[in-house]
Amino acid sequence: CRTSRSHFGSSPTRDDTRAQITMMLRVVQRLAPRARNVRCFSAAVEEVPLIINGQKMKSESKEFFDIHNPATGEVIARTPLALQAEMEAAAESCAEAYKSWRTVAPSVRARIMHKLEGAIRDETETLAAMVTREQGKTLPDARGDVFRGLEVVEHACGAPSMLQGETLPNIGTDVDSYSYRLPLGVTAGITPFNFPAMVPLWMFPLATACGNTMLLKPSERVPMTAVKLVEMAHDCGMPPGVVNVIHGTHDAVNFLCDNEHVKAISFVGGNVAGEHIAARAGANGKRTQCNMGAKNHAVILPDADAQSAINAIAGASCGAAGQRCMALSVAVFVGKARELIPQVAEAASKLRVGPGTESGVDIGPLISKTAKDRVERLIQTGADQGADILLDGRNPSVPKGYENGYFVGPTVISKVQPGMSVYDEEIFGPVLTCVEVETFDDAIELVNANKYGNGTAIFTRSGAAARKYVNQIDAGQVGVNLPIPVPLPMFSFTGNKASIRGDLNFYGKAGAQFYTQWKTVTQSWKDDGYVEKLAATMPTFK
Repeated sequence: CRTSRSHFGSSPTRDDTRAQITMMLRVVQRLAPRARNVRCFSAAVEEVPLIINGQKMKSESKEFFDIHNPATGEVIARTPLALQAEMEAAAESCAEAYKSWRTVAPSVRARIMHKLEGAIRDETETLAAMVTREQGKTLPDARGDVFRGLEVVEHACGAPSMLQGETLPNIGTDVDSYSYRLPLGVTAGITPFNFPAMVPLWMFPLATACGNTMLLKPSERVPMTAVKLVEMAHDCGMPPGVVNVIHGTHDAVNFLCDNEHVKAISFVGGNVAGEHIAARAGANGKRTQCNMGAKNHAVILPDADAQSAINAIAGASCGAAGQRCMALSVAVFVGKARELIPQVAEAASKLRVGPGTESGVDIGPLISKTAKDRVERLIQTGADQGADILLDGRNPSVPKGYENGYFVGPTVISKVQPGMSVYDEEIFGPVLTCVEVETFDDAIELVNANKYGNGTAIFTRSGAAARKYVNQIDAGQVGVNLPIPVPLPMFSFTGNKASIRGDLNFYGKAGAQFYTQWKTVTQSWKDDGYVEKLAATMPTFK
């Protein structure tokens, strides 16, 4: 999609604002103090740009976060930690763009989404290669990352229908009432490292289709795919300032929580950051939707289709190197189903570890050496605390040239109990912990006792058992004979308990509700000559 950009509402006032932003950034370039930790890089190392007012900009920051190729450990780019003045300029640009963008017809905004949908479809291979390079997941998995985000863009094309209001005539004599669903203003998106394409596409397409602008802060570890997606949106007609991109870590997050222009924040990531954002942004009167941690359980009943359950559990626990908030990290075997545990380990052992660019690889690297060290430490605690390591993925064999990558192979640990670190903590690696219980009711009690409520699954041939599980389990997303029950965009991502903060979920109808607010109008039109009587009583309509 290479259509000319559409500058809705371009005016001298808008041009003046651009000039002011440009001047502000020039002042920053002259006056910004040098950070103490200045690092030198060769010219070959790419610096990720900011996007402000439709333009890619080189940050004047002297502090950077190294982006590594997780398969090799080499530095492939650096993320600038944006200066305060740069972040303020980005927020001001979003606020200015909102003044005209909010008045653009919903159908016109939807056409831009439709163009973006086509562009993403055409550029899927390019985007998937970017995801694999900066995040490490296999190319087939990266294509899935892009596709699941693409589905949300498709859903955003239907925003006009989701924005329809309500009306009721004659609520009183000559009185009618109607409600509009209107945008909020400037919104913010803070995305994680594990889905460089999908999660940004959960956020800015629906937010902007609803008439908002968005200030996006992708993970400093994987920002390149998000920048590419926003560039594509501009190429498809998104006006300057409707989506801006800043980079940073804690200071950037706090900026978004505190900035006066930002009305709502969407976040996906860990619990520490999510709780902080919900509290700080909430204290500043902002809406938040924060998808956070998970510890997803799968219950396997004795009557389950054995081979299907074995393959599903092994794949869902190790896919994407276990770096999914919907990964199955705990398998609960009921009664005689425990006999399947060795077969699960055997199936997992067949998954091939290596760089995501190689054909036939099932499990790519973890995101960083720190993540690798943490996962290996947790595996060891399992052994130290009395569990059995049936399949140990530490120090896996990888192709030559990738010895410095952050690889952990498929790992299966049995004899796990609540209270062990491998059970209690979110591992976020290709590790399956196996718990054995005697009865179905024991399994339900165990799952419900967990503090997280993102997702769960049950494997059974019994419709009655499946129905009982669905009705009694306290998790927001339930799969029946499906290991990763992530809803399609016509529904919403409905995690609960400690897996979410905020009342409205991502995408679907709830997503549109999060990015909009109601305005209700009650009006009275009387015939000429009618004069309302003077009264101080509570008005009622009859």
